[in-house]
Amino acid sequence: MPTQAYSLSIRSVPLDDSWDVIVVGGGPAGCTAAIAAAREGARTLLIEATGVLGGMGTSGLVPAWCPFSDQKEIIYRGLAERIFNESKKGTAHVRPESLDWVPIDPEHLKGVYDALVTESGAHILFNTVLSAVEAKEGNIDALIVTNKSGLTALKAKVYIDCTGDADVSAWAGAEFQKGNSKGEKLMPSTHCFVLTNVDEYAYHNGQSLHAGNPNSPIYKIVASGRYPLIPDVHICNNIIGPKTVGFNAGHIWNVDNTDPESVSRALVLGRKMARQYRDALAEFIPDAFGNSYLVMTGSLMGIRESRRIVGDYVLTLDDYIARRTFPDEIARNSYFIDVHWAKEEAAINNDGIHKWEDKALHYGAGETHGIPYRCLTPKGLQNVLVAGRSVSCEQIVQGSVRVMPVCLAMGEAAGIAATLASGSPDHDVHAVDTRLLRQKLTGYGAFLK
Repeated sequence: MPTQAYSLSIRSVPLDDSWDVIVVGGGPAGCTAAIAAAREGARTLLIEATGVLGGMGTSGLVPAWCPFSDQKEIIYRGLAERIFNESKKGTAHVRPESLDWVPIDPEHLKGVYDALVTESGAHILFNTVLSAVEAKEGNIDALIVTNKSGLTALKAKVYIDCTGDADVSAWAGAEFQKGNSKGEKLMPSTHCFVLTNVDEYAYHNGQSLHAGNPNSPIYKIVASGRYPLIPDVHICNNIIGPKTVGFNAGHIWNVDNTDPESVSRALVLGRKMARQYRDALAEFIPDAFGNSYLVMTGSLMGIRESRRIVGDYVLTLDDYIARRTFPDEIARNSYFIDVHWAKEEAAINNDGIHKWEDKALHYGAGETHGIPYRCLTPKGLQNVLVAGRSVSCEQIVQGSVRVMPVCLAMGEAAGIAATLASGSPDHDVHAVDTRLLRQKLTGYGAFLK
């Protein structure tokens, strides 16, 4: 880490102030935010640090969507449902009526996001990194970004922070939380990977690999001690294409996505882990994985948690348990409290899995809770919205609202709200008429109460 200060020479940089709305981060929330803002007529720019939209569903290789239903009907609607349905067109082996744990073909999903964002009229800048935020008196004045053109200043009326780490908000001076009340115990990360040349018949007709199956071979793999980089029995997996299985497996602890050194170490370790998973599966399940081939690892680390803004409202565990409805809610959510364990609590046997499942909070069929618009509005910043896993909530609730279907829904709301705020004299996101926002959302098909 830097130990000294270096004074930059004073110089001017090119300024582009032609935008109504700038979205930073092209993950699920960023994509729907950009689409929704452009659809409303705002001149919209989407900045993405990599060369790919979609975040964890594409660059991160998460192999399946979390459930889109409340076990009765689809509840993440509007743009979320459209993206979900377009994604399913890339997985011909999935039944059209499937709504929960639907596999993802990451290459197909890249094209879905490219098409929907560009067709909306939003402009994309790939390979463009947020480098600084110029803020004064509770307003962001400009963003400084870096790409092959060098440094550029970008100005908009309203900014939407979809970085996943609340970078825009935090760098502008907004209050945030990270981990527990002591700023500790972030959830572990996972480096997803893909194996191909898998025997599909053996895969489908053998024992399920998921740790929820007490006879899963993962228990023997961990107990053998022959693969020391396989730390526990977490091994979600899905057929994502012909003879091809995507894995969300294992955990890497002590990774902070706001600390580049820790992420760099984790990526190196994650690639080593993926090779051990391939070899272990080939040894213990030779019929299915004996000839398998490690075809890719994620170019993004699977980060579950980092900064959370402190917004005008903090969504609480009590709200989740009460299935609370809010007058300004902009989405409903039914995903369970999916907080991954600390290292000392890692499950390496079936008893550990049952203890973990007992700690998770699950809803019954048809049960949902609301997410207030106020969770998207950072205290102390006037022209900034946040959407995605960094919204204002307690750490335990973040374990539920962090997943992709919810992020898609929050992003659409943020995009519409940003456009409404951009049309007001002071561009105040806190003053958005939430009745009009909700009216627009329901007009686009959102599921609200």
